[in-house]
Amino acid sequence: MVLSSPVYFLFLGLLFFLYWPLARYRLASLALLLFANWFFYARWDLAYLALIPVAGTADFLIALGLGRWRRPALRRLLVAASLAVNLGLLATLKYTPFFLENWAHLAGRAAPQWNWTLPLGLSFYAFQALTYTLEVYRRDARPTTSLLAHLTAVSFFPTTLAGPITRVATLLAQLESPVKSLAPTEGGSALFLIGLGLLKKFAIADYLGANLVDRVFDFPNLYTSAEVVAAVLAYTLQLYYDFSGYTDIATGSALLLGLKLPANFNRPYGAGNIADFWRRWHITLSNWLRDYLYFSLPGLRSKWRIFTYANLLVTMTLGGLWHGPGWNFVLWGALHGLGLAVTHAWQGWRGRRRPSTSALARAGRVGATMLFVSFAWIFFRAPDLDGALAVLARIGSLTFSLENVSGPLALTGAIAAAAHYLPRHWLERLMDRYSAAPFYIQGPALAGLVVGLHYVVSTGAAPFIYTRF
Repeated sequence: MVLSSPVYFLFLGLLFFLYWPLARYRLASLALLLFANWFFYARWDLAYLALIPVAGTADFLIALGLGRWRRPALRRLLVAASLAVNLGLLATLKYTPFFLENWAHLAGRAAPQWNWTLPLGLSFYAFQALTYTLEVYRRDARPTTSLLAHLTAVSFFPTTLAGPITRVATLLAQLESPVKSLAPTEGGSALFLIGLGLLKKFAIADYLGANLVDRVFDFPNLYTSAEVVAAVLAYTLQLYYDFSGYTDIATGSALLLGLKLPANFNRPYGAGNIADFWRRWHITLSNWLRDYLYFSLPGLRSKWRIFTYANLLVTMTLGGLWHGPGWNFVLWGALHGLGLAVTHAWQGWRGRRRPSTSALARAGRVGATMLFVSFAWIFFRAPDLDGALAVLARIGSLTFSLENVSGPLALTGAIAAAAHYLPRHWLERLMDRYSAAPFYIQGPALAGLVVGLHYVVSTGAAPFIYTRF
């Protein structure tokens, strides 16, 4: 079930009406949520009903051992077992074909066939599950004694497809606390976020993708340099609105069940440097890489700055590989690692001197950061490294024509860019007003949005999404 499909909202609505009458009964409500999680996975493939419970139970037992035993060697062995379970699951389902292909290439042999693949690579599941055992190992969290609560938290369905990566201990604290009724304002905020996510995805992200981005990245040689640049900038917006749209829907879905997920975006294209960008973009992944990978690398306390730069490069390169099994993702991560290293080197050389606070200087820093990020997105979006090089080569041809960039497309991009830079409190104020409105206003407003999106899609704005919707 994709979070933007009618089947998903039917599933969510049914779960909502079943959950709240049982909310006062902790075991019954947890059992219902766990059944919903497993049903969500089963809709993708029944194999997940064997993989997820086994991996989750293993982490539960490992955490109990980490909470009980104090011997450092034994605790390291236990946390290594959790890493092996989750990263092994991820590597088997997502990266084995990539590793086999490259190993065979180095050995000069044909790549062996690997037929065991599943629709979901479980990237988000693995990272979310590891937050629990790593925090218990570091004694930042205490292990739960409820297997039911742990399995429910570790496989929470709204975070499966695109995050946010939620720390299991945080979810457990909410699941194990006394359940309160859902306040009308919280329900209104949940519906607002779901509506906002749908608007972002269908009216902006999918429109830009279907009418420019997909065409240009599939056949870059058919377009001029200017059109390819326009497609790269359009993808910069498309990715943000698609990704943050999914996050809004996931956050709203969880809120309908009385659970709060962490923020994942904060106007990332308003960042003044690459470090600032990663404090605003995919915040939960940034925090995961920082807390569980970067801080675990050697040389962190060394006086030699070269360790800082090398660790940033390693962290972001592995973060790039986490996104997908391809050298284009590895290069994308390495570019951001290099950008972070350069940013830290510049800040170290500058010392306590503060950057200029003038509007022009600020705009220059934001513009330069966005150009770097947009350039790196080429490797992220391209199907492979050769595809990225083809896009760059077409940009280098220096041909100019915008014949394939229509007026509505340019207007959509302009509106999307302007909306991104609006003050954050404007959106918060709008959500507060919607949440405080009576149900007979909230309902028609959300229905009007759905009808409007249906009209836009049915008139050709995003036809392929409409058939999936």
